[in-house]
Amino acid sequence: MKSAQSPRIAVLLVNLGTPDAPTTPAVRRYLRQFLSDPRVIEIPQFLWAIILNLFVLTTRPKRVAHAYASIWEGDSPIRKILNSQVDLLQTKLDKLDNTTLPVGVSVHAAMSYGNPALPEVMSQLQNEGVEHFVILPLFPQYSATSTGAVYDAVSKWALQQRNLPSISIVKDYFSHPLYIAALADSIRRYQAEHGKPDKLMFSFHGIPQPYADKGDPYPERCKHTAMQVAQSLELSDDEWIISFQSRFGKQEWVKPYTDVTLKAWGASGVCSVHVVSPAFSADCLETLEELAIENRKYFLEAGGQEYHYIPALNTDAAHIELMAALVTPLVQGWSQVMAHT
Repeated sequence: MKSAQSPRIAVLLVNLGTPDAPTTPAVRRYLRQFLSDPRVIEIPQFLWAIILNLFVLTTRPKRVAHAYASIWEGDSPIRKILNSQVDLLQTKLDKLDNTTLPVGVSVHAAMSYGNPALPEVMSQLQNEGVEHFVILPLFPQYSATSTGAVYDAVSKWALQQRNLPSISIVKDYFSHPLYIAALADSIRRYQAEHGKPDKLMFSFHGIPQPYADKGDPYPERCKHTAMQVAQSLELSDDEWIISFQSRFGKQEWVKPYTDVTLKAWGASGVCSVHVVSPAFSADCLETLEELAIENRKYFLEAGGQEYHYIPALNTDAAHIELMAALVTPLVQGWSQVMAHT
């Protein structure tokens, strides 16, 4: 048993977020918060506020709500999966012996946007006696548009605190050996059941090209991940490709585009495709609706014959093992510091 007198440490698994319901009002509230973040939309805020309120939020929420409704089963998939990941990681950490993990640790879910909101989770836990936070943003490849927003939320929360806790944040894990192995093994298992396709597509959530031009390392991290997994699978260069999905607005985004590539493949005689999206630690609207349904339609209508989406790592045992490997050293280090204060 770990000492009940040990300082409290909390591990927070943080994902992007989700509406509270698959309805137009709920989606509008969520999109207003998400798209108002200057990390996400780098347009002068006065100009963007006009576009957002007069155009985007008057038309987009209804379409997005309809898409959410098609995948909603009691709750948003991303929130259900995140809660399951929390439970599994908690069980994993609880089983570690006192030498490996000398203090008790509680694991919690949080979101950058929507609920459970990261600042509110941190406030509640601090009120309960937590003295150190280990924060794991579930974005394998760092981007200012995703992980950067987590840093922002933590910083804004910290500005309101008189007695600050210790805080550790995992920046990313795009090339961690356990992450690469987990992805490669999930693809092998899927193809053992469904066969090997003509092409394997690594489709990552995109960012605008100007963000990359300004120094966001995300595209290069995505390429690094895909290349390592392809090497692990012993794929030749013509058997796989990296692409980027989920464009928004009219500006140029990082290329090649997922939908454009799939249409070209279908038209050029590629018969079968498997698509995996390593940027997502949990299946969500962008994977279950955009990739699994919408892009499948593009490929088949263009002439393709077989299309499969390979699920995200979600609650895979290797994924939970990776999370434990990422947070345990940070917990160990700070538990030793606390033991001498």
